[in-house]
Amino acid sequence: MEPSNKPLAERVRPQQLDEVIGQEHLVGEHGVLRKAIQSGRVPSMILWGPPGVGKTTLANIIAQTVKAPFFTLSAISSGVKEVREVIQRAKFQSDTILFIDEIHRFNKGQQDALLGAVEKGDITLIGATTENPSFEVNAALLSRSQVYTLKALNKKDLTRLLEVALTKDVVLSQRKVELEETEALFNISGGDARKLLNLLDLVLEHVIDDPAILTNEVVKSVAQQRVATYDKSGDMHYDIISAFIKSIRGSDPNAAVYYLARMIEGGEDIKFIARRLVILASEDIGNANPTALVIATNAFQAVSMIGYPEGRIILSQVVAYLASSPKSNAAYLAINKAQEMVKKTGDLPVPLPIRNAPTRLMKEEGYGQGYKYSHDFPNNFAPQEFLPDEIARTTFFDPGKNPREEEMRKRLRFLWQDKYGY
Repeated sequence: MEPSNKPLAERVRPQQLDEVIGQEHLVGEHGVLRKAIQSGRVPSMILWGPPGVGKTTLANIIAQTVKAPFFTLSAISSGVKEVREVIQRAKFQSDTILFIDEIHRFNKGQQDALLGAVEKGDITLIGATTENPSFEVNAALLSRSQVYTLKALNKKDLTRLLEVALTKDVVLSQRKVELEETEALFNISGGDARKLLNLLDLVLEHVIDDPAILTNEVVKSVAQQRVATYDKSGDMHYDIISAFIKSIRGSDPNAAVYYLARMIEGGEDIKFIARRLVILASEDIGNANPTALVIATNAFQAVSMIGYPEGRIILSQVVAYLASSPKSNAAYLAINKAQEMVKKTGDLPVPLPIRNAPTRLMKEEGYGQGYKYSHDFPNNFAPQEFLPDEIARTTFFDPGKNPREEEMRKRLRFLWQDKYGY
């Protein structure tokens, strides 16, 4: 294939660590991943980060640097059969590296198929994921792998990427190009290096002027003809999920179900949607309707077992329920305030009466003395100070203005009188 027929992102893909843009904490002069590669002792690893920040590129560079047999599988199109085939071949090729893109899409059985080979050292696994591996990768497999977190590319990185493409690519280096504005390029590509480069290539195909002057208006006019309705790894992904969450928070089940449909039709990961609903059930509904968290959690478990297409019905049910529920962010605000206080005041001493006193010495020091066992008092309550002295009487939790939390407020006011201003 002629170089000009390859996507620009492929034409300028880095071939060695010094060419990688961004990820200094991993591949810079003192980067932990660089040291591992240079030592020749590459561990099995999970590369976790946003789309288009260099996960696949790093996997290729690692294999080239250590000169190891390299196999690539995509979790979207591969299964246990393909994994076992690679493992079988690895038995006859030492130091084999198996790269699995979107490893979070492998189910438990597929991930389990990797365990033995990774444990025995038959293969060195490199998994790439955009999802938190703590949630999406089996604990057993995760414990046998080093997790490296790749950071989103900043504007400086993206600008450098454009400069490299325009000067080093065989095709583009023959043209005069002036990047008068880059905001549209960055926004439409959503920080994804691959999309940024291919968008640049696309725009320059349509701009025939010499020199080619790229402005936000020019980029937008070309991109609007080609941007997909929903892009799971681009900025549209974030726009849709933002509209989805805000529609539920705003108690509009119609808009919420519409944006749910947009994500489903776009092929969004069903567990990604369900996970966001679990978070929302606490962040935006909370104790205004505690059942919301129960339903959202059950929905996550259900769609994880069932998947598409039937899982869409479960999602629709829970979305409609959450959007129609009363709203409260009191719990969300409370933990934010409490964490800010901890950051501000540090490790304040716990009051002596509520400290644990398992030894005689601790009891002699006053640990536990004066503590009132709540169940020995009327209403199972005895007024006493639980917060450290320095922040005594600080209110973190302020119940929301909805029927359920108003009941909570009345009870707290009855118990604590005016101590917390309820």
